[in-house]
Amino acid sequence: ERLRAAGLPILGKTNLDEFAMGSSTEFSAYGPTRNPWDLSRIPGGSGGGSAAAVAAFEAPLAIGTDTGGSIRQPAAVTGSVGVKPTYGGVSRYGLIALASSLDQAGPVARTVRDAAALHELIGGHDPRDSTSLPDPVGDLLGATDAGDLRGLRVGVVRELSGEGYQAGVEASFAASLDLLRSAGAEVVEVSCPNFVHALAAYYLILPAEASSNLAKFDGMRFGLRVEPTEGPVTAERVMAATRGAGFGDEVKRRIILGTYALSAGYFDAYYGSAQQVRTLIQRDFAAAFEQVDLLVSPTTPTTAFPLGERVDDPLAMYLTDVATIPANLAGVPGISVPSGLSDDGLPVGFQALAPVREDARLYRVGAVLERLLDEQRGHRLLSDAPTLSAASVQEVSR
Repeated sequence: ERLRAAGLPILGKTNLDEFAMGSSTEFSAYGPTRNPWDLSRIPGGSGGGSAAAVAAFEAPLAIGTDTGGSIRQPAAVTGSVGVKPTYGGVSRYGLIALASSLDQAGPVARTVRDAAALHELIGGHDPRDSTSLPDPVGDLLGATDAGDLRGLRVGVVRELSGEGYQAGVEASFAASLDLLRSAGAEVVEVSCPNFVHALAAYYLILPAEASSNLAKFDGMRFGLRVEPTEGPVTAERVMAATRGAGFGDEVKRRIILGTYALSAGYFDAYYGSAQQVRTLIQRDFAAAFEQVDLLVSPTTPTTAFPLGERVDDPLAMYLTDVATIPANLAGVPGISVPSGLSDDGLPVGFQALAPVREDARLYRVGAVLERLLDEQRGHRLLSDAPTLSAASVQEVSR
């Protein structure tokens, strides 16, 4: 509604993993989306279609939803900008819920400035969303005008590096840190010890909430309806036939895991324990933000992997989101900015995380890093072109 009110046309729908369950956009009824940088590789997930459309210049802007990194991770592996706003900063009204306490809509764009403009358009309070924050989204576009980062203290998360991180990814990240220092930022190392448990906690909380949210797709109220081919047509058998035919393997895997975690005998041991870990992760963020203004890390441990490589290895697939998941568990905002190419010639993302309601800090550091990288390459920055703000769009419309 807000995009249309600003005069922006909706071009179409983009592909995604079924019910946003996946990290590669291979789990879709429409087939996989491919990475514009290398068509044999994944574009990230679950929002790979949005990132691929923007990276391939099929659209200047897109919207995604980030439950555990599904905006930032595809942005990183396709060389685009992706932002997960503060939880409640953009309305979730109308979204098909995956995990209600984690889901957050946000912008995908080719420049930090365009992402800020789109975020300002879609952000702000919505009375139809009970989790919507009452405060305005703020001057995000203005934050991208920062000339330097003097006075900003940046914390490198110790737990989001090392084993499992591709050498080219770490080299690109280190080079970006040097640029932040050159812009006046103070860079220090910060420890968030409970981040190592984030992946495990996430893959109990998310399936549990997904199991509950997807219960309505039962052949009675929403979507597909499949009746059993043999035997009596009872409500229970229609539900079983519908869900068996209508859900893909990854969705079934997570529903089964979530239902098990919520069952009477295991609720406290699994779901309850995962929520306790979530609290510890939130405390890690709070402690870290007492020391620094922003936390940074590589967005993903590796660049885009080949299509089909991890389809049969769910754990390897889940590890793709190890650096992005903590932000969703704590509700803090995060951004992924392209930081160059790895040694394999594929894009690398630089992630920054800010305290709740401090989304503008992300755009400040992202815009400065983007400008410095572009100056380093000797290119004209795309964001020097006319801004896709609401005012300019309306002027063009007139």
